[in-house]
Amino acid sequence: MRAPHHGILGFVLGALAFLCFAPHGLYALMVVLLGAIAYLGARTANWLRAAALGYVFGLGYFLFGVSWVYISMHEFGGMAMPVAAFATLLFCAYLALFPAMACAILGARRIPAAVRILVMFPAFWALSEWLRGWFFTGFPWLATGYTQITQSGATPLGQYAPLLGVYGVSWLCALSGAAIAWIVSTFMDKRMAQFGVGAALLAIIVATGAVLGQVRWTQAVGAPTSVALVQGNIEQSMKWRPEVARSTLDTYLGLALSSKQSLILLPETALPMFNVDIPPEYFRLLGEHAKSNGGDILLGVPEYAGPQRYYNSVMSFGTAPTQIYRKHHLVPFGDYFPKWPVLAWIMGALQIPMSDFSRGEAIQQPLAVAGQRVAANICYEDVFGEEIIRQLPAATLLANFTNDAWWGKSNASEQHGQMSQMRAKEAGRYMLRATNTGVSAIIGEDGAVLASAAQFTQTTLVGSVQGFTGATPFSRWGNAAFLVLTGIAVILGLSTMASQSRR
Repeated sequence: MRAPHHGILGFVLGALAFLCFAPHGLYALMVVLLGAIAYLGARTANWLRAAALGYVFGLGYFLFGVSWVYISMHEFGGMAMPVAAFATLLFCAYLALFPAMACAILGARRIPAAVRILVMFPAFWALSEWLRGWFFTGFPWLATGYTQITQSGATPLGQYAPLLGVYGVSWLCALSGAAIAWIVSTFMDKRMAQFGVGAALLAIIVATGAVLGQVRWTQAVGAPTSVALVQGNIEQSMKWRPEVARSTLDTYLGLALSSKQSLILLPETALPMFNVDIPPEYFRLLGEHAKSNGGDILLGVPEYAGPQRYYNSVMSFGTAPTQIYRKHHLVPFGDYFPKWPVLAWIMGALQIPMSDFSRGEAIQQPLAVAGQRVAANICYEDVFGEEIIRQLPAATLLANFTNDAWWGKSNASEQHGQMSQMRAKEAGRYMLRATNTGVSAIIGEDGAVLASAAQFTQTTLVGSVQGFTGATPFSRWGNAAFLVLTGIAVILGLSTMASQSRR
């Protein structure tokens, strides 16, 4: 097979990967795709060609997987169509560098094939995703580990999440794919004596995952709490217009006052003006209603805290004293404009209101409301697993407040919801998702979606949630265990290469 064909096939394989994520959920396909890229990469002539194969795979992967970036910039950010298209292409071209770095090792012929495929490639793949998750503030979207959590809960590979987190699951996805690549490679090359290595490895990974699925890392605590998740369905193009602000306030007030549950959640920036500009009577009505329910209301609102200091916040009103959570992990160009001269043209092209928030504290206490201790996180924050666990084990519930209307009618909202499911699985806690247009959902401690509201409808999702106590290994260690395991794999591979060079 010649290199040009490799390139076309690599792009197609990458493009197919979007089917592995929500809402499609073909989780097993992700393992097969990684197996295919490992097989093809190991048969390239050198590391440069293997990297090129990984790069075109990455282009297909991200162009099809995060095309909603264009919608955000053009339809809601006011960027001209050609500029938005170019910026999206440039962004995906940057993201494709990470799969390229991971796949380069497959073409390093000085390393034995078994070490390249079964040891180093899975480690490099997962480490490249971890690196992508923090480089330039981080973009961990579409980490392959997310494919292993479905609407009904975790797959056998997803059961490793409470131990190793999502990047550990990515490593196991790549390791399982590498095992398939080894099976195919040894069969094609008629090396039947080595055939069983890949099969045994794959069987051990899946069987261990099934056993881990029977382990309960956390325990229920206290009585269940009734909850209402208010989905206002305020159109993004209208949300920040001053002339419709009063209507938005009335919509959310009416939906909140019609809810009789102990804990009522309104989404990120549900009230589209600073808290100091909202009539005090408005907050008084919400607080009195929450008290009549014997609980509290949590709502998203921009918080003015003094000159040049305003936050994307969640505030509580009701039986408990008013408490505030301030968003810490801000999104470049969404929550703030980074001072990067090379990207100044993006700042000038985008028209995003409330886009220079201050940063909240890195470590904040859970909100003690309605008999629970709620670890709040706002929008994009729930894609960073190590940041969510900062409020554990004190928190009994997780809650994400978001406005995914920025992404229009794309797959992004379902992809975001899938990441919330992974956070619930990693932490062993229920996750509540209060959103403007969807996906509003109640997610169990095992990552399964227990209830969800239809997108782009004005509704209130009601249900019951259970608080949990205790700590999963991941909530104690974070990514440390994953980094140790993949680090050992890299050291083993490098030592093998060094020993080969001395011969």
